[in-house]
Amino acid sequence: MRTGLVPHTAAQAAASRFKAPTTRDIPPVTLTSVPHVPPEKFRDYLNRIGPLFESFQRRRSEPDQPAWLRKDRDLEKVEALERRLSRPDSSAPPTPTVAAPSSPAIMSPIESPAVPRRRSSAQFRRNRNEPTPLSTIPNVYFDENFHLENPRTFDVVSEKSEIVRPPPGSQPSTATPQMPRKSLANNAILQEKLSWYMDTVEVHLINSISTASTGFFTALGSLKELQTEAAQSVAKIQSLREDLKRLDQEIAVSGLEIAAKRRRRENVRKLRSATAQVQSVVDNVKRADELVDNGAYDEAADQMDRVGRLVCGQPEPGGEDGELIDLRPLKALQGLDTGLQELQLRIGTGFAQRFSSILIGDLRRHVQKVPTAETLKRWSRQRGIPPTYMETDDAFRKDLLSALTGLARAGHTAPASSKYRDDVNKEVKAIIRRFMPSSSDDDADSMMSTSTTMSRGGGKRSQQEKSLMLARHLKAMDAEDAEKLLADAYTSIGEALRRVSTQTKILLDVTSSMQPPEPKSPKSHSRSATVSSIEERLVNGGDLDTKSSVQEELSQALDMSSLLGQAVDTAQSQITRVLRVRNEQTIRLSKDHFLRYFTLNRLFADECEAISGRGGNVLRGIINAQISGFVQVLGTSETERVANMLDSDTWNAEDFTDARNELLQRILASMTKDPPEWAQGTASIWEEPQTNGNTANGTPAAPVTNGTAPTSAKGATAKPAYIDETRFILVPSASSLLDSIDTFLSLTSTLPSMTPQISTSLIDVLRTFNSRTNQLILGAGATKIAGLKNITTKHLALASQALSFVVAIIPYIRECVRRHNPAGQGGILAEFDKMKRLYQDHQSGIHDKLVEIMTSRSTAHVKAMSLIDFDSPAPDDEKPNTYMETLTKETLTLHRVLSRHLSELDVRLIMRQIFVGYREQWTKAFDGVDVESASGEKRLLRDAEAFEARLGRVEGFEEIGKEVLGLVRAKVSAEEKGEEGEKPQADAENNAKDDAAPAVDMKEETQVNGDGNEDDEKKTIPTTEGEGDDNTIDHKK
Repeated sequence: MRTGLVPHTAAQAAASRFKAPTTRDIPPVTLTSVPHVPPEKFRDYLNRIGPLFESFQRRRSEPDQPAWLRKDRDLEKVEALERRLSRPDSSAPPTPTVAAPSSPAIMSPIESPAVPRRRSSAQFRRNRNEPTPLSTIPNVYFDENFHLENPRTFDVVSEKSEIVRPPPGSQPSTATPQMPRKSLANNAILQEKLSWYMDTVEVHLINSISTASTGFFTALGSLKELQTEAAQSVAKIQSLREDLKRLDQEIAVSGLEIAAKRRRRENVRKLRSATAQVQSVVDNVKRADELVDNGAYDEAADQMDRVGRLVCGQPEPGGEDGELIDLRPLKALQGLDTGLQELQLRIGTGFAQRFSSILIGDLRRHVQKVPTAETLKRWSRQRGIPPTYMETDDAFRKDLLSALTGLARAGHTAPASSKYRDDVNKEVKAIIRRFMPSSSDDDADSMMSTSTTMSRGGGKRSQQEKSLMLARHLKAMDAEDAEKLLADAYTSIGEALRRVSTQTKILLDVTSSMQPPEPKSPKSHSRSATVSSIEERLVNGGDLDTKSSVQEELSQALDMSSLLGQAVDTAQSQITRVLRVRNEQTIRLSKDHFLRYFTLNRLFADECEAISGRGGNVLRGIINAQISGFVQVLGTSETERVANMLDSDTWNAEDFTDARNELLQRILASMTKDPPEWAQGTASIWEEPQTNGNTANGTPAAPVTNGTAPTSAKGATAKPAYIDETRFILVPSASSLLDSIDTFLSLTSTLPSMTPQISTSLIDVLRTFNSRTNQLILGAGATKIAGLKNITTKHLALASQALSFVVAIIPYIRECVRRHNPAGQGGILAEFDKMKRLYQDHQSGIHDKLVEIMTSRSTAHVKAMSLIDFDSPAPDDEKPNTYMETLTKETLTLHRVLSRHLSELDVRLIMRQIFVGYREQWTKAFDGVDVESASGEKRLLRDAEAFEARLGRVEGFEEIGKEVLGLVRAKVSAEEKGEEGEKPQADAENNAKDDAAPAVDMKEETQVNGDGNEDDEKKTIPTTEGEGDDNTIDHKK
């Protein structure tokens, strides 16, 4: 078989190293066993199908049937050939089937190949004129997939002939021997077969055509008869048409012309009526335009209703039912639609202006009618006049009803509500602007600058210049004027917002009583595509519920919460600008004015929040910032004031007045509750503030100046202050500290959220008082600043008393702060504890300084004693030596000064430390004295007895005096003890009289001013260096 492929030779396989497959490379195939079916199993089937097959065979063999009715196998083959020839070739010819369909293997499933039927010889006989059967032609020609270009098909047709015979002597490409093949060019028999096949097919085709021609010609004759009958029918129809045409010309056309002329006349009449209707529309529109120009919006609305009815083709209510048509589909009115809309908008705008004017006018009248004080009382929940913002009158409601009815007719309710919202915001701005100072200059300098500006061609001032000038005027206002400005502005805005909320409720109430207007024009089912619905653009339909629609539009457009919120935001944004301009002046207000300022802003913010539900974060933020600034400035000013008071203090005790005692009791009471006096400054904000001309940031100025401090009378004790049962003798600077403490604690009551910052400022003031006192007293700075010559023990005692006073009052301050301190900020309380310890350390330092002074003085006297020759004769045998006189006098004077100014406990502690030093020093001193003569022993014993007798009256000295006296007596002989026992007693009584004299009390109550020091002041404790005045502390030490 030829496939068109080059044969694969052994040489080529060797050249390509190709190894031919062997039987080992082919996997073995397991053949399935075909079961043998015995013929007995087909017996039932053959018995059933046998009679049918025999009947079929008989019918095929019957010769009496017409030849054209028989459809034998030859005819089937011819038809199959025709189908194959008429079918177009395909691009991929399939492999043809070689087996003939008439083979015995596929004829019938019941035929058994093992038992073939023998045909009779009559079946093979045919007539001489009968054509050759088609069965002689190979089946490949009858295949539907016959394609000669297929190599297999070509081999079958050419009977495997060679197209070109190979040359002699050539070897075949394959080693397999082949049968000899004929040449196609020389195969005459094959060519005859092909010709014979074509002749056989042609003969069968001719027979088939001749067989079917009889029925064809019969049908052709019938068709000709039908054509003749159709021609006759067409002729009759044409005749009928001619008759109908003649009838139309004679009868129907003339009648139709008459009817058309009548219809035309009617149309001309309707056109004339419609033209008159259009003219009426134009005239009414002009009339409505004139009414709008004159402000007669109600008449203009009526006119527009009339125009709407004319356009819709409806008669006037109560008028004649004239013949009107619907003009909306008319193209000529397309331009009128825009004009009517504009006119309707102008009418609605007029009603909106009237609506807004009624409400804004009522708003202004209400704001002007309510006094500022009454509004502030209402904000403070005080009893005043009933709130007038809820009052209404019938005239106001009637005007509103008229305006709302017009807006409903014009369909302009929502825009009118929007205009009202805008006008409310504008009015809020105008209220604030009304109370602002003028933005023009009135003083001479400003007038000069203005004339200069005008002369330079400046013309009118720009908006920026006006703003700068307004800011300058705001800054120049004093506290009272600024407070009045804010109070008037706040109360006016608050009353306006309240009235706006009332107006919105009145509007909804009035709309509920509105009557639905009569239908302006009925709805029509025919709408024009060119002219949009005038009815919907101009008027509300009569079927709508006007009451509910107007209420819905008002509630949606007004949205009371949004309206009030927007108005509040507008007011607060304008107010915050003013507050920012005066920020520097505000934080420097006095305490009373600032608290009134804070209360006023708080009431305004609360009122805004109650009206709109918005907290006003911007306003509250700037107020909180100003509170922080005020507390900071207040702390700075109080610190400076306390420092100035200390610098100017002469450290002389003063009487603790009733006013100061009231302050003290107020501070002590704040431990458990806030005194009512702290709330008096803000309770009646509507009242005029009380002016205190001598205040600095809310704290009264110190009533003491340098050199003019009022002190108690000479020799009299100053009136003390008491905390619980403890007595305190205070200097003016310590008393003035109560003002600062009261100021800051009152702020914690009014501004509890700022308690940590207020407490920090208060601690700074206390720290300044402590450190400055240390610099002035222990550092001897008062000798340079306050003009004191020396720092005496009295000064030290008074400084200790001032520190003790602050230490005693700090727990009360701490508890008051704790009550107002916000949760989670307890760190500030620890700062008060630290400050208390600092004061206590400072007080201990002063006490140590006193002990150090007396110890140094005692050391000096011991040194003086060591220089005395006791065996030499004394100048005065009845008196102790000078060193002992001075020592006892200094000690008694110190004790007297301390007892006058310090508490008993402090005095006892200080004197005990001094006496401990005395025991050590004087025990050694007396024990180290060598006395040889009797007069020397008497002299030494006299000093010891004076030491014990004079200082024995001081608590804590008894044991020390006895110890020293016993030591001295042990050194004296037994004979002299009896005589010397009475003499020291007399000396002690005389010394007691001397101590009672004013010369030894250090003159602690005497004011040191210029030459006011007295001689007795100089007889007290000298400096540790042994120089300068007595009872002093060298500032260099």
